Amino acid sequence: MSAGSAGTMSALALAAERKGKDDHPRTYGKEIDYGTAGFRSKAEHLDHILYRMGILAALRSRVKGATVGVMITASHNPVADNGVKLIDPQGEMLEMSWETIATDLANLNDNELSAALIHIIEKENIDLAKPASVFFGRDTRPSSEQLSNAALEGSRVFNADVKDFGIVTTPMLHYFVAAHNSNNEYGDPTVTGYFFKLTTAFRSFREEIISEKGPESGNYQPAIVADMANGVGGPIMKQMSELIKDLLTIEFFNTGEGELNHESGADYVKVRQTLPKRVRIKSKDRCVSFDGDADRIVYYYQDQSVKFRLLDGDRIASLVAGYLRSLLDIMGIELNIGVVQTAYANGASTKYITEVLQIPVACVYTGVKHLHHKAQEFDIGIYFEANGHGTVLFSKKAKVLAKAAREDKRLNGGKRGAARKMLTFIDMVNETTGDSISDLLIVETILHARGWSVEDWENSYADLPNRLLKVTVKDRNVIKVIDPECHISEPEGLQEDFDRLISMFTQGRAFVRPSGTEDVVRVYAEANTQSSADKLAVHIAKLVHQKAGGIGDAPTWL
Repeated sequence: MSAGSAGTMSALALAAERKGKDDHPRTYGKEIDYGTAGFRSKAEHLDHILYRMGILAALRSRVKGATVGVMITASHNPVADNGVKLIDPQGEMLEMSWETIATDLANLNDNELSAALIHIIEKENIDLAKPASVFFGRDTRPSSEQLSNAALEGSRVFNADVKDFGIVTTPMLHYFVAAHNSNNEYGDPTVTGYFFKLTTAFRSFREEIISEKGPESGNYQPAIVADMANGVGGPIMKQMSELIKDLLTIEFFNTGEGELNHESGADYVKVRQTLPKRVRIKSKDRCVSFDGDADRIVYYYQDQSVKFRLLDGDRIASLVAGYLRSLLDIMGIELNIGVVQTAYANGASTKYITEVLQIPVACVYTGVKHLHHKAQEFDIGIYFEANGHGTVLFSKKAKVLAKAAREDKRLNGGKRGAARKMLTFIDMVNETTGDSISDLLIVETILHARGWSVEDWENSYADLPNRLLKVTVKDRNVIKVIDPECHISEPEGLQEDFDRLISMFTQGRAFVRPSGTEDVVRVYAEANTQSSADKLAVHIAKLVHQKAGGIGDAPTWL
């Protein structure tokens, strides 16, 4: 490194440290980890972290020679929380090795910042003469603008060219980063470009089906009820709905008039297995809930007996997998298609996908980054966590073969039509991350193409009754998970206690997993009846509370 380069490095590092001490000092002593969803905590604890992540984003951009993203959000967490995650150049989550760098940087004392930045620059061989480019986005939390400004300052201290998109969904920022770095091949990196790509594909697919089958669409009705969790998805989805209102009618609830994620949203619906508050529906209405930053989605309805019926991420995965399998069969193309799940997946869904659809299922550790990486091993990789976070990935080979089939005039109309549908479907998918808006359009497209009502969709297989609970603990790290199936090694003997309990229930299965963002342990249980699943979940939760440092009252019967 030249003397001039060393001088520039030291000057920037010292300037960053002074700015941090003066305007963004560390005031919270507890350490924080960069988890599956980045950093999350109470908003008042995050100012110094956002400043430092802005700096880190500028360094990361120089390492990759491309634009990176910084999204300020805490997704489905309560409104008092906030968080940040960095987005790599192809719209993917931050490389795992840099998660450690981010964690170390976030937990430094203020007077250690300069030395740490110099160490990162030298270790990663970062050329500060290269340009840096960082895109920013934020959700609608009251704290998000201030935290975003802290991150913007960090990037500017390290001379990055910044672009602030303001209030956008998390998947939109992923899309903007990927589109920009693809030189617009993936799409136009603007809000208008995002809308255009998804709605054009949705409209084209709908018109393709109508041209084949006529205006009748079987049991499918082009109308849904949407709970927006009072999050950023509300205003964004309302804008998009105007572009497709002739194809799909959407009745909106919880669009910002109430508290973010309070008694509403995908997480609330999935965990409680009940309707969100302030949503009015009729029997058999097809309903959908977003989460706070619009990267996950679940469907549900009430049957004639007013019983709540949930169609979660497992159901979406099976719907997508079955339809794409049918297109491949019509096209006559051999591609490696697979579904990626976690231990949270309902056992009935796994059995349906492997035995009925005859599509392989891979099980990985919980966390979208693990599912995304595994899905990349397939030509068509479908992943949805049970909570509704997921997408579909298509290899270059899959896209090339589909394009060739579409253009091959020697093939019959059915094969070429299936290829057209496959390519249009690909355009409708946000391959960078789970996207509530994209996933909604995907589900509605397949249901229309199949001519299915929400009941028809549910009747494809019967879920095993299940229950999700969470136990607040003093330190979530007390629980040590040793494999993707969530068997645990610590506390010692707890897994054996679980196994004895599980053996007492017909078709029983249960496991626990520490949260990646808060001091809670999540409990999942399933069995042959809802009553049994509930009892098993509570028994497991009580054991966790007893042996893993539970806080507050022990879980009680539901």
